[in-house]
Amino acid sequence: MSKPLLYSIIESPFHPHLTALYHQAGLEELCFRNMRKVMLKIKKKPPAFIAAEFFYGYSNNYAGVNISNMDVLLFSLQKYAPQAKVLVFVDKKERQYVDKLNQIFPLHGVFIKPISEPEIKPYLDIVGSVER
Repeated sequence: MSKPLLYSIIESPFHPHLTALYHQAGLEELCFRNMRKVMLKIKKKPPAFIAAEFFYGYSNNYAGVNISNMDVLLFSLQKYAPQAKVLVFVDKKERQYVDKLNQIFPLHGVFIKPISEPEIKPYLDIVGSVER
């Protein structure tokens, strides 16, 4: 039986490195450097988890309509992976904007950087193999 998938979307050098924790939780981690590649993969192999950094769209960087870098991804999840659990990593100064994403897709966990493994462990427990 294959392991549940976790897609890490690494768009900055500040994305937490949690590979060991994901493996301990019984997850297979696939890393991506951009959202387009993730969205293509989601259609073929829906993940159990998505771990991504949140970047608020202060200007028209995200076409002026979107909240952040994650909007299009969350709309894709609605269609191709509605069961996926989304873990969001955010800077403290942008935390106030993250809750708007719940209107698109329910977030499983929101974590302010820097992030520690003990913070995230309980959010991976649904896989059933994380030791406390």
